[in-house]
Amino acid sequence: MSQSKDSFVTRAGEYMVNMVLRGLIGAAQLTPYRFRIPAMGWITAHVIAPLAGYSRRVRENLELVLPDLPQSEVRALMRSVPDNAGRGIIELYSSREFIERARHSPLIGPGLTAMHAARAEGRPIIIVTGHFGSFNAGRMALIENGFKMGSFYRPLKNRYFNPHYAQAMGALSEPLFAQSKRGMVQMVKHLKGGGVVAILNDLNAHDGVPLQFFGKPALTSLVTAEMALRCNALLVPCWGLRRENGLDFETIVENPIEHSDPVTMTQDFNDRLEVMVRKHMDQWFWVHRRWKDGTGGMADRGAARVAAMQDRSSD
Repeated sequence: MSQSKDSFVTRAGEYMVNMVLRGLIGAAQLTPYRFRIPAMGWITAHVIAPLAGYSRRVRENLELVLPDLPQSEVRALMRSVPDNAGRGIIELYSSREFIERARHSPLIGPGLTAMHAARAEGRPIIIVTGHFGSFNAGRMALIENGFKMGSFYRPLKNRYFNPHYAQAMGALSEPLFAQSKRGMVQMVKHLKGGGVVAILNDLNAHDGVPLQFFGKPALTSLVTAEMALRCNALLVPCWGLRRENGLDFETIVENPIEHSDPVTMTQDFNDRLEVMVRKHMDQWFWVHRRWKDGTGGMADRGAARVAAMQDRSSD
């Protein structure tokens, strides 16, 4: 159903959610930054997450892929995961203070040398990351070090809140490329001109293929790897890791993913993300329905697509 044909009840519900979120964010912005961030984390963990069912979803995902995890750790993650998410939300809406803090965070990792070389050559770069730590902090650190970048984002379903969200994203860096046919064309043009783009690639993707993540099949988009091959772009996993004080970060830039085929490259990304998540379990967004369509009709169609690709490559 298109948004223009949605019922009054649906539109009214979205509008009310929009007003509540904007009111909560506006109230939080009245407090000093050093108190605002942990306060929003606490509210998200102890009020929003239980009411919205996010805490339950964290538990269900952990039970699916890590059934032997002690219950004490599960309960702790049911609080710490939404706490990190809440911090990230209010950081996005605290652009001035957040940028000032994040841009000075340490930038480390073996991939930096390759990124500098690519920039000197005018070669495009795709930063591939996930809903882990603070991907926005990673963006700020890289921009501070000369890697001016655009960002690919998935518009929110709430038609009233999405413009507010896109405006906040744009305040951190531009250009923004919305997930759409037009956005994809604009992003490819940006890359072919030697640009840098940041993409999150850890959502359940209906047009994806079933790849392994934590030992279970998860529908994963191949588009990022396909774009890297199409544009001869360096594909670099990057993680904005939140430090123990909850306010500061360090950005880890890994060695680029070697160009081969989209499935192999994307599985490499999944594997690297899993390594980071296992080291910092509280910093990945376990709320996502990551494994929802890893089996079933969508997964079967994705597997058939992989088989067809392999057949073509062997011809």
